[in-house]
Amino acid sequence: MDIFLALKTNILSIVIAVLFLLLLWKSRGKQSNFKHLPPGPRPFPLVGNIFQFDGKQAYKYYHELSEKYGSVVTIWLSTTPVVIISGYQALKDTMIGLSEEFSGRSNYPMIMKATLGYGVLSTSGHRWREMRRFSLMTLKNFGMGRRSIEEKVQDEAKNLVKMMNKYEGLAFSPADMVSNAVANVICSIVFGHRFEFEDPQFKFLLGTVNNYFKMLNSPLGQIYNIFPRLVSLLPGKHHEVFRDLKKAREYCISETKARINNVEDPSCPKDFIEAFVLKMEEEKNNPDTEYNLENIVSLIWNFFSAGTETTSSTIRQSLLLMMKHPDIQERVQREIDGVVGQARWPSIEDRQNLQYTDAVLHEVQRNMDLAPIAVPHKMMCDTKYNGYVIPKGTVVYPLISSVLSDPKLWKNPNSFDPENFLDENEQFKKNDAFVVFGMGKRACLGEALARTEFFLIFTTLLQRFTFKATVPPEELDTTPTNCSFGRMPRIYECYAIPRR
Repeated sequence: MDIFLALKTNILSIVIAVLFLLLLWKSRGKQSNFKHLPPGPRPFPLVGNIFQFDGKQAYKYYHELSEKYGSVVTIWLSTTPVVIISGYQALKDTMIGLSEEFSGRSNYPMIMKATLGYGVLSTSGHRWREMRRFSLMTLKNFGMGRRSIEEKVQDEAKNLVKMMNKYEGLAFSPADMVSNAVANVICSIVFGHRFEFEDPQFKFLLGTVNNYFKMLNSPLGQIYNIFPRLVSLLPGKHHEVFRDLKKAREYCISETKARINNVEDPSCPKDFIEAFVLKMEEEKNNPDTEYNLENIVSLIWNFFSAGTETTSSTIRQSLLLMMKHPDIQERVQREIDGVVGQARWPSIEDRQNLQYTDAVLHEVQRNMDLAPIAVPHKMMCDTKYNGYVIPKGTVVYPLISSVLSDPKLWKNPNSFDPENFLDENEQFKKNDAFVVFGMGKRACLGEALARTEFFLIFTTLLQRFTFKATVPPEELDTTPTNCSFGRMPRIYECYAIPRR
């Protein structure tokens, strides 16, 4: 029996060793096929460079590499090469100058798990172009950048004021109510109605979004993106997140099916889903149509998740920074009082006269650096750039963070300072290096809506309240957490003191 056990153990050891050698050979062979890639740190067999940096703050490692190797660098995540583009000029040359070549979307496993390769966020080529074109056109038809959207945002801002008024004298966390307000703007466009805060379906959707982004930004999420098959076999929180994602998709499917053959006025669809359903009917005889159930469900998720999390996180961070810098908060309030007063609510037209406030809003976004590497791109064809050849299919990380923190482009890049957006006359000054929404063809399609939401909600809250922390300002930590795929504001409690 002992001899049999020893023989069995030896055979298993030999099999494992052979598999390891095969993987090593395959890894080295793959690396040799990319010999014309830009330079970078030497990768280890099989694992590449993944153990050479902190997964929570990978963008800092990428900064260090750009200082050593230049604006175009190659790293290896396991056996997959990733090209990192950093610096304003390099990003402009690639994302705008070679926009078609760099316009693909890489197979980012966590995002693919949520979208199944449909929609607009995770797609490339014809599908992406068609879904983006339809989405932009439809969002504009529903008022993006117009008065009708402004009114929806104002309504949610007013509702947010009502909710915060209930906490007079009490500390509270604004996270859920801010997410509620922002998500309901999206819901009014996509579903044609808003949800009550306590609606169980709404709470489930918001909870799914929150847990998804936490997973996306966690070490486990980073490991999953590198070894999806292996991590899928292991127990963990990700299985619960994936189950909730499936339930969320099922809800979106049911909402879409409920509208099929039930659009009251085809000439005037009431929401985004109705508009898409009408397009599905129009193209029902086209065998190659992209207007199908899979794409609309993923589009809904794209809007609801990305549109909610990014804007609500920015608003929460802005309130945290106002508590950290009460002098800046007071100056914003004085400007709002002088331009808007207390008799009416802020409007988009006020932005041009709220010069300092506009500078503060831009500085919140620059300083926060919400998405340091944006969403990974993919090369659509073999492309020569800067003396190197980047093959078709190669994953590309646009290091947005490198632009937002460049001392050559900002007065005070390492501090929260509205002076970064003010000229010598204390007037708002635009800066082309403000690239928080991305660059080129893959720039955020919801930028206009996000800017409207941020401006109106921030100014409305500062018009009505003074925000104070539960600890002295000097003890507040405003550094965002989970700094891998994105940077999320810290969870905090605060006091919202009504301004009489």
